[in-house]
Amino acid sequence: MTHGKFREVAETLVAEYAGLPPGTRVASEHDIAQRFGIGRAAARSALEELRRRHLVRRVQGEGTFVSRRIDYRIESGGVPSWSQTLRAAGVEPRSVVRGWGIVTLPLETAASLGLPGQTPGFELHRRSFADGMPAAWGTEWVPRDLVPELPRLLRVEESLDTILREVAWATPVRATASVTLDFADSVVAAELGLNAGDPVWLVESVNCDAPTGRLVGVTRRWIRADAIRVVVELRGVLSPVAARSPGR
Repeated sequence: MTHGKFREVAETLVAEYAGLPPGTRVASEHDIAQRFGIGRAAARSALEELRRRHLVRRVQGEGTFVSRRIDYRIESGGVPSWSQTLRAAGVEPRSVVRGWGIVTLPLETAASLGLPGQTPGFELHRRSFADGMPAAWGTEWVPRDLVPELPRLLRVEESLDTILREVAWATPVRATASVTLDFADSVVAAELGLNAGDPVWLVESVNCDAPTGRLVGVTRRWIRADAIRVVVELRGVLSPVAARSPGR
């Protein structure tokens, strides 16, 4: 197959998929190869071109689906809720608890929350979706005394942010956050339908109650880089000196 033919196949698929809603399953490599009379390697290259443009994404064991790039915004004092952030971007969110336990908070986590060692807390492992597709996987830690019945509440309300607001009377915002471009290990890859080594965003945040400043939780979340664009927005007031333009 010539280079021109490969481009022709890719552009044909781009035009066809443009009108499909996100999450729509599209043709497999085998189907594309048969339709266009090309080899599997060439069909794979065509799909990779669409993936490179963030028009489709593959989920291991499930297939290839129409995708759209989603902006996941992180801002100073912003709400740390996956659900609220995605809804603001026009995306339908969902989260599923994959496991939980009552643990002694890791020393680093307890320190981040300003708590002494041996503090009990909940450790949650959750997989989150965007428009029905797995998009994030992470671990969250919450002091046990903040919401003692958290596991029971998560059976009827999937949003941790909503539970903290309605039961703990907290208004969670990000106190600190760090964003790193990481690579999926075997666990993250399996949860997100990726290959081990695929790029992912690692977002780590410490969250507090806005009115009181009490630290209410720590989140470590891996996000598919082919589906989500993490946008960090820093807001502050420049000093008079810093605000001057060069040459003044």
